[in-house]
Amino acid sequence: MQKRVIERHMFYGAGKKTFLKAIELRNNMTEAEKMLWCVLRNRKVFKERWRPQHPVDIFIVDFYCHKCKLAIEVDGEIHMKEEVLERDDGREHDIEKLGIKILRFTNKEIFENIDSVKARILIEIELISPA
Repeated sequence: MQKRVIERHMFYGAGKKTFLKAIELRNNMTEAEKMLWCVLRNRKVFKERWRPQHPVDIFIVDFYCHKCKLAIEVDGEIHMKEEVLERDDGREHDIEKLGIKILRFTNKEIFENIDSVKARILIEIELISPA
């Protein structure tokens, strides 16, 4: 039986505490995250592998494609508060320093126009890694 090899570098030095928190978040995804995960896990639409609640350094991104170096964040109402917006900006800056591009979607976008969300993700993948 072949053993599964996990690429440690794809976690950018994330520690045990971050991995444990990611497992907790993966088991308690929001409805919007669940809806987007149903789309992302379909390799017929997105040819690359996506990982939900993925550790990156000291952070956890909602979805991550290592091959594309693309993260997706799903923002609920709390992300509209000024202090949360500031924290998100700093977090995004730190993650982008690692060479990872971040796409952000609101819950409303996912619930009301999932086709537009899919199209934006596909466009970004094409820009990152054209065929």
